[in-house]
Amino acid sequence: MSDKMREIRVHKVVVNIGVGEGGERLAKAEKVLEMLTGQKPVRTIAKMTNRDFNIRKHMPIGCKVTLRGEKAVDFVKRALWVKEFRIAEYSFDAEGNFSFGIADHTSFEGVKYDPEIGVFGMDISVVLRRPGARVAERRVERRKIPHKHRISKEEGMEFARKTFNAVIIEEVS
Repeated sequence: MSDKMREIRVHKVVVNIGVGEGGERLAKAEKVLEMLTGQKPVRTIAKMTNRDFNIRKHMPIGCKVTLRGEKAVDFVKRALWVKEFRIAEYSFDAEGNFSFGIADHTSFEGVKYDPEIGVFGMDISVVLRRPGARVAERRVERRKIPHKHRISKEEGMEFARKTFNAVIIEEVS
């Protein structure tokens, strides 16, 4: 007998492409994200000026898409297929969430190289939650999530193994 409130779920998946500049290259990155996820991306803007990289505050430097529900799970499965279902142990944080990068968007199944677009890498962040975690974010009567209801790093790794058939690569020191 399993408790539905203890069940771990994918809350959201954020796919991010950092370009470092606006203009044509950013438009191509948005096109890639829309092609891979089926959603319109949102531009990310610079929070501060960095003269070394020629970036000014409030300048668009990348784009991202937030996926939820079944779309999120399907995208993670496709992205892990590219990584051969291998995730490093250091990719998991203390709350069980995990992130990984893909160096080449043409590695996705069914995507061909287009010389007009080029090659883009991306970062994928997967946020895991249990039902009822909304109490920490709601406006009225906000509460902290108890320790026994939080997800640990080990639980996050076990969820990735079971749900996505992922192989967790141990750190070699």
